Amino acid sequence: MNIEFKKWHSIDTDSTISALNTNLKKGLSESEYQARIAHYGLNQLTPKKERSAFIEFLLQFHNPLVYILLVASIVTFLLKEYADSAVIFGVIFVNAIIGFVQESKAKKAIHSLKKMLNTKATVLRNGQKMSVLSSSVTLGDVILLNSGDKIPADMRLISVNNLKIDESMLTGESVAVEKRIEALSEDTVLADRINMAYAGTLVTYGQAVGVVTAIGDKTETGQIAHLINEATTIDTPLTKKITEFSKTLLWIIIGLALLTFFVGYFVHGQNALDLFMASVALAVAAIPEGLPAVVTITLAIGVRIMAHKNAIIRKLPAVETLGSTTVICSDKTGTLTKNEMTVTQIAIDDTVFNVTGNGYHPIGSFYINGDPISNQSYSTLAEILRCGMLCNDSLLIEPKKGHYQVQGDPTEGALLVSGKKYGFDDETLTKEHPRLDAIPFESDRMYMVTLHPISAEENMICIKGSLERLLQMSKQALNVEGNVIALSKEKIEKVAIELAENGLRVLAFSVCYVPKTVNSLKTFFQEMDQLNIHFLGVQAMIDPPRPEAIAAVALCQQAGIHVKMITGDHKVTALAVAKELGINTSANGLTGAEMSLMDDVTLSQATKNIHVFARVAPEQKLKLVSALQANRHIVAMTGDGVNDAPALKQADIGIAMGINGTEVSKEAADMVLADDNFASIAAAVEQGRGIFDNLIKFIAWILPTNVGQGLVIMLAVFLGTTLPVLPVHALWLNMTTALFLGLMLAFEPQESGVMLRQPRHVDEPILNTDIMIRIFLISFLLLFGAFGIFTWSQMQGASEAESRTLAVTLFVIVQSFYLLNCRSLTQSVFYVNLFSNYWIWIGIGLMFLAQLAFIYLPFMNTIFHSAPIALNQWFIMMIYGAVTLIIVDFHGRFMKRYSNGK
Repeated sequence: MNIEFKKWHSIDTDSTISALNTNLKKGLSESEYQARIAHYGLNQLTPKKERSAFIEFLLQFHNPLVYILLVASIVTFLLKEYADSAVIFGVIFVNAIIGFVQESKAKKAIHSLKKMLNTKATVLRNGQKMSVLSSSVTLGDVILLNSGDKIPADMRLISVNNLKIDESMLTGESVAVEKRIEALSEDTVLADRINMAYAGTLVTYGQAVGVVTAIGDKTETGQIAHLINEATTIDTPLTKKITEFSKTLLWIIIGLALLTFFVGYFVHGQNALDLFMASVALAVAAIPEGLPAVVTITLAIGVRIMAHKNAIIRKLPAVETLGSTTVICSDKTGTLTKNEMTVTQIAIDDTVFNVTGNGYHPIGSFYINGDPISNQSYSTLAEILRCGMLCNDSLLIEPKKGHYQVQGDPTEGALLVSGKKYGFDDETLTKEHPRLDAIPFESDRMYMVTLHPISAEENMICIKGSLERLLQMSKQALNVEGNVIALSKEKIEKVAIELAENGLRVLAFSVCYVPKTVNSLKTFFQEMDQLNIHFLGVQAMIDPPRPEAIAAVALCQQAGIHVKMITGDHKVTALAVAKELGINTSANGLTGAEMSLMDDVTLSQATKNIHVFARVAPEQKLKLVSALQANRHIVAMTGDGVNDAPALKQADIGIAMGINGTEVSKEAADMVLADDNFASIAAAVEQGRGIFDNLIKFIAWILPTNVGQGLVIMLAVFLGTTLPVLPVHALWLNMTTALFLGLMLAFEPQESGVMLRQPRHVDEPILNTDIMIRIFLISFLLLFGAFGIFTWSQMQGASEAESRTLAVTLFVIVQSFYLLNCRSLTQSVFYVNLFSNYWIWIGIGLMFLAQLAFIYLPFMNTIFHSAPIALNQWFIMMIYGAVTLIIVDFHGRFMKRYSNGK
């Protein structure tokens, strides 16, 4: 059963069929097919081994802060404080469930996307042609290929008919490769193996029959995918900062808990068991239990918002990473541009025609020096446009009204559109001048030839191709009126260079009239020197920038983000397109060949000022990402091919194309663009900044609760008084306020001006000095208020339960008022639209309902050791909350003036 692996490109077709033990006319028999499927498995990539659901759930507890809570839960249980223990563990469990559910949802979405993207293949089995899932193809299957088919597996081509395959996703070469069947030498590189077809590539023209030589992980695509799965994923700025923050907080909490215990025991001689409970209360109070859940939910909300803006987030932390991005490396074709080649100028002799219109929409006009032309005046213009439509293998279709697509080569599509703008109809032309014979384009010839009847006495040979080659072939030229003139190569080349410097791709056209007896091109090569070939001129085309991409590039640059354009085009063309997009071209550009000569240090230095990278191979993208990261940039990189995947994996945020991207690139990416549009990246960056702002607002809001509670407990121990807050109270405050109040900040609309500031520096802490001062201000206001009302209540003869309830309720009221301060970290609370985020008011309402239950429901009194309080006490605490809001607002204004005055 084992089929010996061979260098299939180096053996002939008969030997291939024999080695694979298949039948070209009938394909595999059903029994042989079943045996091979059983032996070799399905034609699919082995997925990266995933953890079981149980392990994923357990990993939700893998957090230093959770360890403290687990220890606290176990110790309180051993001390027979069962209610406290249950509440602590319940909080841990709820947090774990929230994280687990969010990760499970993301995985399900990815799996459902894979099912939707299953492609089909046409195979020959048991002598019958059938359509099957690509995943069911096996070694030795005979595959029938047609234009538009996606290659299901690696295969040796047995017969071809004008077959062209787009292999850009694998090799990076943008021009479709014309295929042959002759055997090649063993050392032929992948990009030159013209007798092979590789999994994931696309048939753009023609038909073929091939035999499968490799499936699944053994394909060229599979081998790259395997390398990607072995690669490590780097931490995002958010995960790094949260990890650092958690570790720092852990040691602070442990230190303060130990300090509290030693002061109480050695200074005041208090009971060790009571002090231990106080230390547990301090630890529980100081840990922001709601932080992991709220961060996860905030990012999940960001995912939903971004999906509406055509940015599909595959990994939650990528939402925040976008907001920290300092460099975006974007492919040109299809992302910054429309991927719709458009003829904009036609040069005939010394006359240049301008053509209006964009993309494949066949509406436009022809001008000379700004004046519209009269079609009858320029016969050679009609000739060059007709030649471009006849010497053409592509189709312009209109699948839905007003929306045009090209089936075939984009360059040929541009020629069809320019002809239609002039008034030609491709169907009418084909009927009037049917193709009698053709010589397809080949890279070594650099031209294509077709033969058509033109009159009762003559046939016409149409030739299109490279300017250099057609100038060699042509004897004379035609001027715009159709008169024969001498061929001035220097003049034509000068015009072509000027067009190229404006970012245009130049395609030349020639024509030759022959007698009716010449009805074949079999002797064209032998008789070419004797033919009187007339040079017509050139059609110059460009892949126009997306208008929205121009605005998006400007927006990113305004936001301090460097936009770097990567393309396979020549440097002159690349620089012209970059200039039109508004990308900085002052430092010229860098080619892939120049990059390959640089060491890592030199390249890192070069990338500081260079923004255009031309003739770049996909594998060089990885080198570029590493060079930028060496300069401490947060790098976003786009890609669509298999060979782009390692660079996408290495980038801080890899961005795959949803329309033209390969499965391997999507798997490696953090984000997929549903519309392949750069403007969607800019929108996602803007949204990412807004989400990060909301996370900062939440952290700035929640920490005073934790610090304030910790200070209250420490002060009570240091003074040797009763604890105003117990562990269960701390958990109640931390979880309910986080979910009912803090979470509502996740819905806060992004503030104006988020794209007017520089990206966050990689070393910048989560909380800056101004925010830290605010946190401690609120913490001490909470300490003063909670300890004060607890002490005052005790002096009035209230029970410990009632006094503690007052302290807890004061925390809730102050945090509700402070929530309004945190809606903006830059503006006064009195300048923020009260109703721009109605979730804030819903959250405050829910929090007060929960607090009423905490205070007045008997079973809640039992669980949380709380007690009812009087109405006048509510009134006092409300006044204190309002005063707190005013103090914080005044502090914000003062700090803003102080910062502006520095």
